[in-house]
Amino acid sequence: MAQITLKGSTVNTVGELPQVGVKANDFSLVRVDLSRVGLSEYKGSKLVLNIFPSLDTGTCAASVRYFNQAAAGLKNTKVLCISRDLPFAQARFCGAEGIENVETLSDFATGDFGKSYGLEIADGPLSGLHSRVVIILDENGTVVYTQQVPEIVDEPNYEEVLKALK
Repeated sequence: MAQITLKGSTVNTVGELPQVGVKANDFSLVRVDLSRVGLSEYKGSKLVLNIFPSLDTGTCAASVRYFNQAAAGLKNTKVLCISRDLPFAQARFCGAEGIENVETLSDFATGDFGKSYGLEIADGPLSGLHSRVVIILDENGTVVYTQQVPEIVDEPNYEEVLKALK
């Protein structure tokens, strides 16, 4: 269990992030067209998993905008923006914002991704949503970097993320 904060108040997650050097757990997430996708479909590409509570918050939206811009210049890298938002809301946001370089994926149905990766918020007002995390996987699905943002309302350290991709 990790401790993070929401506007200074301590909240907990259900577990710990995957360790660097281990194979990432497979997942089944929902695309905006309601089809399911798993980790194996991305084999051969580096992955940036940009995980957050909801696109309906300014910080989450800002991270998707940032990674959308960054993704345009990343070679052999896909950016997956993952939340518990409904796929319809993700599609609406991306359409309104002109987001085309990242893929939004939803864990709305079961929350299994958040539990499996140890990042679901366990208590407090955002209980059941995902904490703000960035995980980088190499071309074979091995974890090479993790960042649990300590204060949920803060954006990830983008500089660290981009450095870890090099």
